[in-house]
Amino acid sequence: MTVVGFITEYNPFHYGHKYHLEQSIKKTDADYSIAIMSGSFLQRGEPSFIDKWTKAKMAIDNGIDLVLELPFIFSSQSAELFAYGGVKLMDSLNIVDYLAFGSELGDLEPLAQITSVLSDEPEYYKEKLKYYLSRGLSYSISRSNALEEYINITSPDNYHNYKEIIRKSNNILGIEYLKALNKINSKIVPIAIKRSGSNYNDLHLSDGFASATAIRNLVKNSTLSSIKNLVPIETYFCLQEYIEKYNHFNYLENYDQIFLYLIRTLDKSKVQNLLDIEPGLENRMIEQGYKNNNIKEIIDNIVTKRYPRTRIQRLFVHLLNQLDGNTFKDLYDLYPSYIRVLGANKKGLFLLSEIKKNSSLPIITKFADYKHFNNESLEKILMFDKKATDIFFIGLNSSRPLSNMDYYNSPYIK
Repeated sequence: MTVVGFITEYNPFHYGHKYHLEQSIKKTDADYSIAIMSGSFLQRGEPSFIDKWTKAKMAIDNGIDLVLELPFIFSSQSAELFAYGGVKLMDSLNIVDYLAFGSELGDLEPLAQITSVLSDEPEYYKEKLKYYLSRGLSYSISRSNALEEYINITSPDNYHNYKEIIRKSNNILGIEYLKALNKINSKIVPIAIKRSGSNYNDLHLSDGFASATAIRNLVKNSTLSSIKNLVPIETYFCLQEYIEKYNHFNYLENYDQIFLYLIRTLDKSKVQNLLDIEPGLENRMIEQGYKNNNIKEIIDNIVTKRYPRTRIQRLFVHLLNQLDGNTFKDLYDLYPSYIRVLGANKKGLFLLSEIKKNSSLPIITKFADYKHFNNESLEKILMFDKKATDIFFIGLNSSRPLSNMDYYNSPYIK
């Protein structure tokens, strides 16, 4: 039995994801597939376009065998923490042979070389990183500059553009997956699949497969039917079912009034205690919250070379979900505490039986059953998933109450 795993968002599942799945199975000769998938909020600091059960159905209908939820405390984090959360959970299943990830490069060797430098952090690299940070550059740009200088000195005959490699979204995630695998000494084998089509956040629709960002923006500015030819038919049907049921897709600006309320009423210390905030940044957030009336304008006026948009968005998502730095650090040490099932086909149900034999973690299929485990660590992390789900549905501005949806929705079984 060979199992290939993915750490995903599927927001929504598109042809690029389909290609990645097919190529990964072909390259690994896998019999089964598992996706560790973000739920209600995502790595870039945004709400999911659609609810997590619809995303799970979409994934299963497109060929994934088993979908498990990546807990909220890791789904809306930096690439490093997002990757660690996914890898750590995947490793705890004790049945996954390969982790397949998309990469603009598609070549494991230079990504592994970069991973080695970032894991060991040689003194010259650290000095250069500190230098570029002192010049007001963002961490990601400072890191890529320092890395390029270090590799050019230690390996002058290399022919890769390392600065370019480490500035591509999927390469960055791939490097973080490799770091996480090394950190926990996992036996899972990484596989890099060259990304085909548009880049991760590309708004254009002309180059091969459309990105999820382009698809979401087209729906937002046009109609659902405008993307019918840009996504697999299974995805389109799932999106149709979703919009008929809930009437609204979800975007960060759906929370404008809530963000204004939070910024204008919370004690400054609540903002200062957010994970990944720097001294003084809380003042910019609060100041712009008083000067502007929507989250887009607020974020536009906070973003600088040092503070990229995704980092700012994540801070606001953490504020929205009441996840502060100290709480995250406490929960980090308790993770993983459970396996949450969102969807499965017949092969996926077999995988669940194998996980039950090989993993010590409790498996949650029916949400209410978490009480039976009498596990405080599990409850602390799981309640953030529930809170994130409740907040997700607030963004849909429904005329009917959409609360406690974790209790009312069951995993999609095909």
